[in-house]
Amino acid sequence: MAQSESAGSQSLSTGQVRLERIYLKDASFESPRSPGVFEEAWKPEMQLEINARSNTQENNRFEVVLTVTLRAKAEHGKTAFIIEVQQAGLFLIEGVDDAVRQRVLATVCPSTLFPYVRETVDSMALRGGFPAIQLAPMNFDAAYADALKKQSPEDDVTH
Repeated sequence: MAQSESAGSQSLSTGQVRLERIYLKDASFESPRSPGVFEEAWKPEMQLEINARSNTQENNRFEVVLTVTLRAKAEHGKTAFIIEVQQAGLFLIEGVDDAVRQRVLATVCPSTLFPYVRETVDSMALRGGFPAIQLAPMNFDAAYADALKKQSPEDDVTH
C-alpha cells in the first residue's frame, strides 16, 4: 500500500482508506488487592487478549474498535490488576471490493489504533501505582492470515 499525499490516507489501487476520527470508547482499571499488592515482589504473570471488531456506519464509513485486556497476576495467581481499553476509530473506506475492505478492517485499521492502546495501557498502569507496561508490537497482517487459514482449510485444495 502506497502512502498518498494527504495525511491519514492510504491508497488501495483505485480506492482509499482515511482515518476520520480516533477516540477512546471505553477504559477500565481494577486493582482489587490494593494496597496490599504493593508489598509483594513484582514478578507478574501477564495475560493479554486483543480483539478487533468493525461496525458499518453510513456513507462508506466503518467504526473499528480495538479491545485490549491485560490481566496481571501476582504471587499465588492472585490478580494484581486488570486493564481493559477499547480504542476506536472512524474510517472511510471506498472504491475497494469486499475482500479488500475486510482485509483493511482487520489489518490496517487495528494497526492504526494499536499505538494509542499501548499508550493508554501504559498510562493506566502507572496511574494505578504499577511499573510501566510496554506492549509488544502486534502484527495484524499475520494474525489475519492465520485466521483465514483456520477458517477455510478446504479452500486450499487444488482442483
